[in-house]
Amino acid sequence: MSDTGTAAPATGAHRGLRRGLGFRDLVVYGLLFIAPMAPVGVFGTLDARSHGAVALVYVVATGAMAFTAFSYAQMVRVVPRAGSVFAYARVGLGEAAGFVAGWMALLDYVLIPAVAYLFSGIALNALLPEVSRWVWTALAVAVTTVLNLWGVRVAARVGFLVLAMEVAVLLVFVVSAVVVLARDGAQRGLLSPLAGDGTQGAFALSAVIGAVSVAVLSYLGFDAIASFAEEVAGGSGKAARALLFCLALAGVLFVAQTYLVALLEPVSSARLAADPALQGSAFYDAVDTSVGHRLHDLVAASKAVGAAFAALAGQAAAGRLLFAMGRERRLPRVLARTDGGVPRVALLSAAVVTLVAAVWAARRPDGLDLLVSVVAIGALSAFSLLHASVVGFFAVRRSGGGSVSWWRHVLVPVAGAAVTLTVITEAAGGAQLVGAVWLGAGLVVLMAPAIGRGRPPRIPSNC
Repeated sequence: MSDTGTAAPATGAHRGLRRGLGFRDLVVYGLLFIAPMAPVGVFGTLDARSHGAVALVYVVATGAMAFTAFSYAQMVRVVPRAGSVFAYARVGLGEAAGFVAGWMALLDYVLIPAVAYLFSGIALNALLPEVSRWVWTALAVAVTTVLNLWGVRVAARVGFLVLAMEVAVLLVFVVSAVVVLARDGAQRGLLSPLAGDGTQGAFALSAVIGAVSVAVLSYLGFDAIASFAEEVAGGSGKAARALLFCLALAGVLFVAQTYLVALLEPVSSARLAADPALQGSAFYDAVDTSVGHRLHDLVAASKAVGAAFAALAGQAAAGRLLFAMGRERRLPRVLARTDGGVPRVALLSAAVVTLVAAVWAARRPDGLDLLVSVVAIGALSAFSLLHASVVGFFAVRRSGGGSVSWWRHVLVPVAGAAVTLTVITEAAGGAQLVGAVWLGAGLVVLMAPAIGRGRPPRIPSNC
């Protein structure tokens, strides 16, 4: 597999990104960005919306996101570029579509770290209230930015330790939950996390599908693995396998923890639906009531640290996307500078934007809600263009060098696009408005003469 159109060297002390990431490093970045216990914050909302079938929601959501993972795996093999969906859309759909895909992905990659930093600041402020949450937020940005500037390998090693801590806390929860269930029994029926608890009437598939539109947000971040394709030692096939493995592992973790906590939940889904104020802390309340306050604090501390390092992975992915767009002259070329194989200018630019957004939100009582309301639009828009890129690259342009597989190159991406577009239509009107404004700003940048014309996309000669 080769990409004969290797990008022109970037200016700086080194002329490209340093290769050194292995399969484990890629999975670490993906899982850090997702966070192994991502369902903690949305468990109550999903339980209420799905009538208690919250584990089934994550089974369906994992299957829905598998279409996107499969499309990423196909494209990263033939276009192993740092720009990820920006590069894929360029070769599959054309220059303008590539820019739009990268621009919309920036909204995701910049705001998800801001949300994660803010969540970390809020959690640490709850543990040490004498320190303002915006100070904790700024400190988290500073620490993770230093690690990213140090280099991708160092950040991956530290990230692995943090991820191991998060997984250990999750295992403690799983073991504790199983012990409590064996000793005291379940608060709900053993099949209720898959079939509903019956307090809102008979099982309703429509309720599950409605909850899936929220649950897919838990998976945002696994796609960041593709952003490191140019830094993988041993070929882009590792990145493809890491994408699929990361999604599958996250799905297993999400289903397992939501199944167990649903059995421990003493509050019915009907009551959660009737009192939304209970939804945000439903996971913690169930753990506190059934297992004990110490595990509650352990989970909270793990989420605080884990959120900061989820932002580390997101900031690194944003830096790679800015680097790629600068290298292809779609953004100022200074972003394509590298130093020691590290895109420090792009990373610092991403860090500054994220810091401003996170600290601004941290100083507002509704800051977290404002960020969360728009964070998914960029990712889902980019995912939609990703699926279109697969069809364009393999089926329309027939650039894959072989025969067209109608199920891999047409059916799967079309189904994936249907999923992502459906979730976009389910998003809040305010989030859709922000997405439209961001898209409009991107079109202005696309036509701005100061940036210069982007170079024509280079299509691999074989794959």
